[in-house]
Amino acid sequence: MKLLAFETATEACSVALHVDGQVREHFEIAPRRHAELGLPWAEALLAEAGISRRQLDGIALSRGPGAFTGVRLGIALAQGIALALDLPLLPVSTLQVLALRAPAEQEQILAAIDARMGELYVARYQRVDGLPVAQDAERVCGPDAVALPSGLAVYGVGTGFGALDGALAQRLGDALRGQDAQALPRAADVLALAVPAFARGEGIAPEKVEPAYLRDNVALTLVEQQAAREAKAKANG
Repeated sequence: MKLLAFETATEACSVALHVDGQVREHFEIAPRRHAELGLPWAEALLAEAGISRRQLDGIALSRGPGAFTGVRLGIALAQGIALALDLPLLPVSTLQVLALRAPAEQEQILAAIDARMGELYVARYQRVDGLPVAQDAERVCGPDAVALPSGLAVYGVGTGFGALDGALAQRLGDALRGQDAQALPRAADVLALAVPAFARGEGIAPEKVEPAYLRDNVALTLVEQQAAREAKAKANG
């Protein structure tokens, strides 16, 4: 099995390649450089592995939630390659990918990404056979809206735990058994989820991939901004 994966939903950019059980990855914290790095890294990984694009079986991607432009870029990169090569796509949740950054011995995990504007992207997972399985719906909310089932303790992972002066950690108190507030999602972990999904036949047509923005008002604001720019250009043209 040969799968290429992109993860661009946060300030980190990464591309990974799975070739018959071996994984190669390029990763860098590179704000605003995702478009510059994504395709060259993909080509470099293919060259390192000694295979061509035509030998790929599918493309995996992190489909959000995360930074609006990063999510959109990752989907565009994956769709472009998949459409050109007639390959299936395997989209996975960015929060589920992030949950894999928790130590292997931690079974209960809360993944949280700083969503700015006083909010977080959050979801809770339980590790089953080594992989995180969602225990609730991913959502965008303030730290005060995050609640755990009575008696449950979790390990926290992601930038959401460092945001807002650590408000989420304070909210959880003794229910937080540890945290990694520096953790960022990686393309190698996208592959950890996508490889078994591909084996189960869960790849989908590229045009069917939907981003998980969660915060509709941000998407609307950007659409409105683009519409305003286009209107201004027409007026000046």
